[in-house]
Amino acid sequence: MEAFLIALLIAATPLLLAATGELVAERSGVLNLGVEGMMLMGAVSAFAVAFSTGSHTLAILAGAGAGLIMAALFAFIALFCLANQMATGLALTIFGIGLSGLVGQDFVGQPIDRLAQLQVETTAIGRVLLSHDVLVYFSFMALIGTYVFLNHTRAGLMLRAVGDNHTAGHALGLQVRMIRTLAVLFGGLMAGLGGAYLSLAYTPLWGEEMTAGRGWIALALVVFATWQPIRLLFGAWLFAAVTQLQFYGQDWGIALPSQFLAMAPYLATIIALVIISQAPSRSRSVTPAEIGRSFRAER
Repeated sequence: MEAFLIALLIAATPLLLAATGELVAERSGVLNLGVEGMMLMGAVSAFAVAFSTGSHTLAILAGAGAGLIMAALFAFIALFCLANQMATGLALTIFGIGLSGLVGQDFVGQPIDRLAQLQVETTAIGRVLLSHDVLVYFSFMALIGTYVFLNHTRAGLMLRAVGDNHTAGHALGLQVRMIRTLAVLFGGLMAGLGGAYLSLAYTPLWGEEMTAGRGWIALALVVFATWQPIRLLFGAWLFAAVTQLQFYGQDWGIALPSQFLAMAPYLATIIALVIISQAPSRSRSVTPAEIGRSFRAER
């Protein structure tokens, strides 16, 4: 069980990083479906820098920077050129898949050192909590910081106001596009870190499309958590636990086909969304009212 809990926290980290960033973007009223592409670009950029320089610090910065650049591209097209947000996000994912494959073709199968972990000799509980790398702990701090920002700061109130009614926010003097751009950039940075974690710590290798749909699961997690940061943590743990079943299920005597265990995380995603859809009135009450809608300032 100790090994399972450690693996659960590790598996939850890329989901938590990417979903935290997307939650902030969506609370501002922007739906960015390009999380998968941003994660892939973060993964390949981090791996390339780690392989070339041997520095994990530079690799993490490169991963975050790659996600940031992809998010800036999305913000320019969707927020300033007023393109459809969903179409732009899908295009960003397809672009990220292709570009990451091109950039990473020379790194396939190349090994790097895993991101350093704490080595603390203590009790079982201590080993579960104190045997991880810096990005695992950063994911928790980012989530707590996001909660405080959204619920206890003036800037967070402004961001939520823009997401709920951008016309009223604009009338009150809020810079709607600037607020949304900053939210999208934060989302890209976090998605890039999520991708970097995959190639530096989770599986310190590069392979095409190594995110394996985690960007889409991160998007579903935001809905599953009803746009609340703390609920996001439990959602990420739940989906990570389902993911780990394919590795630990047979050891525990769970007599299910390996193919079923492999698809379990995605099946859980579908089931969770179906359950949420059964309470449409509650879903509408917590959904940012302007999500996915382009803002056009009155002239």
